[in-house]
Amino acid sequence: MPSGRFAVHLAFQLLLSPGDLILMSPLEDDTVFFGALAAGLRPVMAPVSTHDGNMRIDAIDDATWSTISAVLTGNTYGLPDRVVELSATCSRFGIPLIEDAAHALETDIDGHPIGSFGAVSAFSLSKHFPGRGGVLAVDREVSRRDVARLRDRFMLPRPIGNGTVGLARSSARAQLEALNLTRGLDRARRLTNPVKPAPWRVPLRAPRLEHARSSGDLGQFDAWMQAGYPDYRMPQRSSHLKRTLGSLRDLGRDREERIVGVLRLRALDAVAPAAREGDPLPLLRVPLLIEDRDAVALELRRRGINVFFVYAPPLDEYSGREFCEPSPLPEAARWWATHVLPIDPHDAERVLDLVRKNQIRLTPAGPPPVRHDVVV
Repeated sequence: MPSGRFAVHLAFQLLLSPGDLILMSPLEDDTVFFGALAAGLRPVMAPVSTHDGNMRIDAIDDATWSTISAVLTGNTYGLPDRVVELSATCSRFGIPLIEDAAHALETDIDGHPIGSFGAVSAFSLSKHFPGRGGVLAVDREVSRRDVARLRDRFMLPRPIGNGTVGLARSSARAQLEALNLTRGLDRARRLTNPVKPAPWRVPLRAPRLEHARSSGDLGQFDAWMQAGYPDYRMPQRSSHLKRTLGSLRDLGRDREERIVGVLRLRALDAVAPAAREGDPLPLLRVPLLIEDRDAVALELRRRGINVFFVYAPPLDEYSGREFCEPSPLPEAARWWATHVLPIDPHDAERVLDLVRKNQIRLTPAGPPPVRHDVVV
């Protein structure tokens, strides 16, 4: 697939119909949310757990299960959703489980990889290592030929001439990443362009979004779907594919490095409970839950440590009832979105060094809100 976000959108097109309701986390990525709207779906926001930032299965009532047409997992930062329970429940209600495995390329549960539990699963190949593109994995009941036909229908040809300038910059960035030269580039940019705080989500632009939704045309959603990747639905260049395949073959080494980083970051009091428990997982990011998150993130960026994958505010607060069904228990998602600081395990030693030198302070967040709702 051209990208992970394109793969998720194709999963929606493949398994669902306009007007269907899909259960997802309010802490999902913007492009996944807009990909659902572009497919004509109505996202339903699930309750989430402050333990791991994933959906709380125990807080989803039968009334909700009886109205939704599919479930989308999130596997936040590589911490797995409760996919075994979700798969069983989806089977009971006769609806597909769609796995967003973009954060969990290297995660498994008891030897079974994330992405092997649902009807389809979407992977991103640009998050875990220098690579491009995505993958849509399907179970035996889904026709690979139908998927390829749908992919070709929604893909765009690559532009030629002046239209390639922006894509060339993106390609150059990817090559620098492969050579581990981006830190020097970022350092040079910081010297000339002071780091400024920025919103974590792309601007909603509700009137324009409503127009795009009524059009039923994926191209009308490019203003949201293209964020960071203007070629998100264009064929991958052969040079990119070759580099990506090389990174995939070296995934074992990356996995080991991530586990080492996770173990180091566990020394911090602010690590989210699920990232601290059990055998360490090769997480995409280690979630810290801290006070003054935005200020700390800004300071890290000033020091050359990028902070990505903060999904704040939760989608139901971000978009409102006009574009989704809100969570019945929004407090936990709001607390997580306010406090989470995702740290790349590869940056563990640099972050710990800043803490030791008192150049940043990672004060654990106060306790999450307590709700005594009991949902049977």
